[in-house]
Amino acid sequence: MNENFMGGRVVVKFGDITQEETEAIVNAANSTLMGGGGVDGAIHDAAGASLLYECKKIRQSNYPNGLPTGEAVITAGGDLKAKFVIHAVGPIYGSNKGKDAQLLSDCYANCLRLAAENNIKTVSFPSISTGAFAYPKEEAAQVSSQVIEDFLNHNLTITQVFLVFYSQDDARKFVENPKFS
Repeated sequence: MNENFMGGRVVVKFGDITQEETEAIVNAANSTLMGGGGVDGAIHDAAGASLLYECKKIRQSNYPNGLPTGEAVITAGGDLKAKFVIHAVGPIYGSNKGKDAQLLSDCYANCLRLAAENNIKTVSFPSISTGAFAYPKEEAAQVSSQVIEDFLNHNLTITQVFLVFYSQDDARKFVENPKFS
């Protein structure tokens, strides 16, 4: 399944994000930046030790208490095909006093901002917060698609965004629920 939106600037597909050949991939990280389960663990495993080293440096210098929810940082891609990894901490659904949608929106916007600031033209996203953090997939599709559309409508640096889902069913749920115009 490959579905396109915004004249092909947004592509929805399923696959292994660690195999993406875009300039940057987004890591659905936890606040420690030290790896974990799901997408986070897979990216750390595939990228190798240099990714963990860079994350430790970021923690020591900028975020000793962990990367806050909604924020993002960028590192080199290590052994990945992608040159960069943008680490973003999504919200744990239902634990943010009604601010889940805003925090998820911030997450995507901060990733896109970092990509543009680093002159990255292509970026691949997983479905942030919809795994272990239990964000409902349909709601996440609406939030993320709106942020991506708003950003791409005002920024031409990023030429293509790939939304890479681990299963066809998750990709289908996204395609059925976006807010693209």
